[in-house]
Amino acid sequence: MDRLALMETYVCTVETGSFSAAARRLQVGQPAVSKAIAQLEERLQARLLLRSTRGLTPTEAGQAYYESAKRAIAMADEADSVVRGVSADLVGKLRVSAAVTFTRLHVIPHIKRFMERHPQLEIEVVLDDRHIDLLENGIDIALRMGNLGDSSMTARRVATGRRMVVATPAYLAQRGVPQKPADLVHHEAVVYLSDAGGATTWSFERDSAEVSVTVSGHLRVSAAEGVRAAVCADVGVAIVSEWMFAPELARGTVCQLLPEWSLPTIDVWALYPSGRLASAKARAFAAFVEEIMMGEGAAPPVEAQD
Repeated sequence: MDRLALMETYVCTVETGSFSAAARRLQVGQPAVSKAIAQLEERLQARLLLRSTRGLTPTEAGQAYYESAKRAIAMADEADSVVRGVSADLVGKLRVSAAVTFTRLHVIPHIKRFMERHPQLEIEVVLDDRHIDLLENGIDIALRMGNLGDSSMTARRVATGRRMVVATPAYLAQRGVPQKPADLVHHEAVVYLSDAGGATTWSFERDSAEVSVTVSGHLRVSAAEGVRAAVCADVGVAIVSEWMFAPELARGTVCQLLPEWSLPTIDVWALYPSGRLASAKARAFAAFVEEIMMGEGAAPPVEAQD
């Protein structure tokens, strides 16, 4: 194994915390990872990792080597990107983590265009509403919505959208149409558990007025697909992103309520694993998602380093 490959194996092992996790991320056998680390320690004539029942911990020398190796890998990746061009001749595998509903409605229908641009690229899309560990799961780029809670990530905002209260005409025919935010206390709320931890206090704004309403309901759902199904089944009202019900809003099978009142906007972020520069593949995919969302009227992106 060459020097750069040994560095990459070592950095991956430190970041994932175990030989087995590194092997899964690198898609090799665990013995290959153990052998690579042993070769590296022998070549450097230094102990890099302390092994215990709790996992692997870098020694002082190992931590210093990790920082230097990480910079060297980032520089090598950037050199490759300069030669290839950011969007030309992308090859290999790209692993994407993204929320189920958003990706199903707004990314997958367009992804053939991205594949045609980069025919040598193999794409794996891991659909999960949970915020999975990017390093542990070998993710190159994650699409996440809402506030960022992980300060170790490098992030790029690719879109900003509206949030709104929705319900079906059939539900409204039974329960009435709310005329002001306070009317929502008399309605059945479908609460999305992934939205600010299942918040039941909804804050509205109009002109200079701000109003907060505490809603209640008998159904809480942990995935956006469940919220969609419940609302479409006339269960109740819900606060959602405009993206979540885009087809139903266009067809009129779901209605926006209180349109004169605004709710806090919601962002879509492209996140990259910490510790290295985003790959050309990941940057190209983030630009592609931005292109999709700009076509749907989203706000322009910004860069952010948390």
